[in-house]
Amino acid sequence: MRLISVCLTLILVLVAPLHTAQARQAAISSAHPAATDAGFEILEQGGNAFDAAVAVSAVLAVVEPYSSGIGGGGFWLLYRNKDGKQIMIDGREKAPYQSHRDMYLDSTGEVIPGLSVDGPLSAGIPGEPAALVHIAEKYGKLSLHKTLAPAIRAARNGFKVTPHYQRMAQFRLEALRKSPAAAKIFLLNNEVPPLGYVIKQEDLAKTLEAMAKHGRAGFYEGEVARRLVTETRKAGGIWSMQDLAKYQIVERKPLTGHYRGYQITSAAPPSSGGIALLEILHQLEGLDLHEQNNLQRKHLIIEAMRRAYRDRAEYLGDPDFVKVPIKTLLSKQHADQLRKSIDPEWATPSSDLKPVASKDSGFHTTHFSIIDKHGNRVAATLSINYPFGSCYVPPGTGVLLNDEMDDFSAKPGVPNAYGLVGAEANAIAPGKRMLSSMSPTFVENKQRLAVIGTPGGSRIITMVLHGILAFVDGKDAETIVNLPRYHHQYLPDMVQHEVDAFSAEEKAGLEKRGHQLKQLDSTYGNMHIVIQDKKTGKLSAAGDKRGEGKALVK
Repeated sequence: MRLISVCLTLILVLVAPLHTAQARQAAISSAHPAATDAGFEILEQGGNAFDAAVAVSAVLAVVEPYSSGIGGGGFWLLYRNKDGKQIMIDGREKAPYQSHRDMYLDSTGEVIPGLSVDGPLSAGIPGEPAALVHIAEKYGKLSLHKTLAPAIRAARNGFKVTPHYQRMAQFRLEALRKSPAAAKIFLLNNEVPPLGYVIKQEDLAKTLEAMAKHGRAGFYEGEVARRLVTETRKAGGIWSMQDLAKYQIVERKPLTGHYRGYQITSAAPPSSGGIALLEILHQLEGLDLHEQNNLQRKHLIIEAMRRAYRDRAEYLGDPDFVKVPIKTLLSKQHADQLRKSIDPEWATPSSDLKPVASKDSGFHTTHFSIIDKHGNRVAATLSINYPFGSCYVPPGTGVLLNDEMDDFSAKPGVPNAYGLVGAEANAIAPGKRMLSSMSPTFVENKQRLAVIGTPGGSRIITMVLHGILAFVDGKDAETIVNLPRYHHQYLPDMVQHEVDAFSAEEKAGLEKRGHQLKQLDSTYGNMHIVIQDKKTGKLSAAGDKRGEGKALVK
């Protein structure tokens, strides 16, 4: 989604992307077979990668209600081959205008458990509908009537319950039961549906039809908007018609850097992904990572992660509201300073790093990658945050609302649902976008290109990091998406890891150096990648074996 070894003055400039060979084929990797198939359906109708991205996004909103939806938002990283334009479509949710800094605190100033996670008060104003309309109208070739048709069909015909759906529904069962409209759609007699049960969403189909007919106004104005606001407020939310009418996507310049001869293009704030990725890579390039044994390599990567996530906690937020010191964070001087603080033999306790300043004392996301036969490409990461978002559906809309308000710092220094802490830069404010870890990324040199990303909450950034390092090492698509993973996010001060991430010898070595290891009970993430040989145009694609997706080249 690198490191700049000589000069970092170009970080804030949109560096001209390297030429992409036109392929005879196209490739799509997404988290669900129906979404991948929908993307190819649109390409076969004469659409481009951007049209396909609209179709894939919309179908994922139907068939992955635990991961994304038109009641949520995301970031779409686009590259248009005819003129080399790269742009990030920021469709991140925004705080309602009636929100305020302390809205999730009790009378004593303590965070009220669950209030920013369950129910309509946890929902930001959705950005995905506006983003899909914008992409279709500005970058696509086909009408919304065509690109939304597969999603409308999927909503009407339904999709079958899988084991993963059951796990997610069971995890959020009590919250889903609290919303009669959500329970009617996603449960069966208020219980987790059996395998093979078909989930149909007629109200969502009608909402998508309104978007297909009226564009942006089909969601943010008119009958759909009135229902969203009226029903949300009845249930204790604070949405208004003004919130919906004033929502706008933002086109932002992606962040660009270099690592070992590869150009990295990734998400800009309000995503923390690009900055954190580049900070980690800036540190690693000066550590001769490829000269180290496996234990030393992993120790250094963990320490670089720790320092980047510390900076994330203090400095990052919505750039429309706070000054994010991007130049400083991505400067050579800052990388040198962080690198010098790494002890080559010992873990640095997070408590020994500079405290996070305060002015006041995944899996549950989705990603897809696309390259079309003309060389256009899209990396998109979308979310409603926690599984099934807020678990609230305003009756008559079919729209499952996000709970992205939990991505704000409800109270500086207090962890959110993913254990991430934040400072004043990410405090709640009306109309503000909450900080995100979503990291859709392009990695390329003159020979090879990767379009990569993954869901995974706070672990997104480190998963994409592992993918980048493997790609730079020459690994193929299947190997990259299925690598075992490990993660450090500053606080809590522990290395979270999958069962196969470390050998017994590496575990012992890391613990001896002072690292606290926590093996996770399950795997995490659902990475999707498309790789192109830029000399021949040949494509390959892979979807994570941890998920239920589909990667296809044709």
